Amino acid sequence: MKRRDLLKISVLSGLAATSMQATANTACTTDGTPNQFIPKKPADAKPLENEFEKYPKCPYCGMDRKEHHRARMLVQYADDLSDGVCSIHCLSLSLGVNIDREPKNIWGPDYGATIEPRPLVSVDGMVYLIGADLKHAMTKRSKHSFASLSTAKEFQAKHGGSLGNFNDALRESYLDMASDVGMIRKNREERRKRAAEMKKS
Repeated sequence: MKRRDLLKISVLSGLAATSMQATANTACTTDGTPNQFIPKKPADAKPLENEFEKYPKCPYCGMDRKEHHRARMLVQYADDLSDGVCSIHCLSLSLGVNIDREPKNIWGPDYGATIEPRPLVSVDGMVYLIGADLKHAMTKRSKHSFASLSTAKEFQAKHGGSLGNFNDALRESYLDMASDVGMIRKNREERRKRAAEMKKS
């Protein structure tokens, strides 16, 4: 190959790399979050208002948030981008991939409330019951939030588990991630097989 051709290829490669880098730099000007992980909904100063209409499905697993209202959560980042998720498992994914985006508010459901859907409350003042024999979404080990310490203790007396705060529950969610992902993959594969068998019959 001639030297002139090599120079052309070199220059074109450099221009392409510069263009790609410029695109990457402008994809997310506020932080280093990869573009595909940024919450897709527009900035929302009041994410609690009409939350099920605005955030009907969990963006990480596709689960219906209203159906899983006892486990759902909502995070509002400092730039008012928000993620409505089905569970603390998927909240931990949102917080993990948006590592440079500062959470402004995080809300969780009051599992002890008697109304449906369960109301969302700031996690700052909530008590978490971790590892009780209560069904939860996306995890083997339940992590339910309560607005009232006394109600959480009543559930603990009946269902076991240990009490903690939001940070304790979030830490345990990260620790459970490997086994939970394995469980979710297995469950989804079994559902796909059942669906395929139903189509055949």
